[in-house]
Amino acid sequence: MKLGSALTVERLERLFNPGRIVAITASRRYHPWPGYVLGFALGGFFDGILLHQILQWHHLLSAMNGDDIRFQVAADGYFHALMYVIAAIGLWMLWVSRRNPAGMSGRLLIAGILIGFGAWHVADAALSHWLLGIHRIRMDSSSPLFWDLLWLGIFGLVPVILGWILNWPKNDGSRAFNSSAPTRTLVTLLVVGAGALGIWPLRGNEFTTVMFAPGTGQEHVIRSLASVDAKLVWMDGSGDLAVARLAGGQSAWRLFRHGAILVTGAGLPAGCLNYLGT
Repeated sequence: MKLGSALTVERLERLFNPGRIVAITASRRYHPWPGYVLGFALGGFFDGILLHQILQWHHLLSAMNGDDIRFQVAADGYFHALMYVIAAIGLWMLWVSRRNPAGMSGRLLIAGILIGFGAWHVADAALSHWLLGIHRIRMDSSSPLFWDLLWLGIFGLVPVILGWILNWPKNDGSRAFNSSAPTRTLVTLLVVGAGALGIWPLRGNEFTTVMFAPGTGQEHVIRSLASVDAKLVWMDGSGDLAVARLAGGQSAWRLFRHGAILVTGAGLPAGCLNYLGT
């Protein structure tokens, strides 16, 4: 039997199995991996910025050579660099997905980011906290397991569940709606901003952490701090890592002109230097 041109295979599929057509259409629009990868990177940035720098409850390798603050800061820096690479991969995947004529689903992109964000915290809890034991959420707590489980529940399981709910098909069977360029722009700015915040010398913060290249020497570091009207608060034995208090209105960025390789506003000795017994 010869079928007319109007009666295509797709129309037959729609007539006899409409659910399959909906599934095919959704799969063409569904690009989960950019969201997963970006969410994973954002989860790492979130932990690094909040726990390592702002709250200073732990560093990446707090359970290993915890008294060497220079080692800890360097390890945190490599961790942030790795998260930045992962975020860049996610952004590239998001950029490539734009070639799909069906478009990117904004709702499912957010769902993927939530799932990836939660997946990071699940992986961090399982590997870093319990299997490898390189740190716990609160190193100074007498009940570290409580904080591990609390963090895992709030920032691990809850985002995964929310992402799963957003990923659930709507009543009409569809799972996606087209997103606009502002959605991709917002995600890009969020990722880039999160990474930049990790190294930004925060204004209004009382203390600033400054790291110089190995072998710089204490005298050069002290002169560099004096050049920006910064008062030395603490310095490690090598003289390459210092915590300073900047004078009002002074910019810590000027320290890069004097050989600094890291300047961050997360230099609160009461947190980081607790591991040194100060």
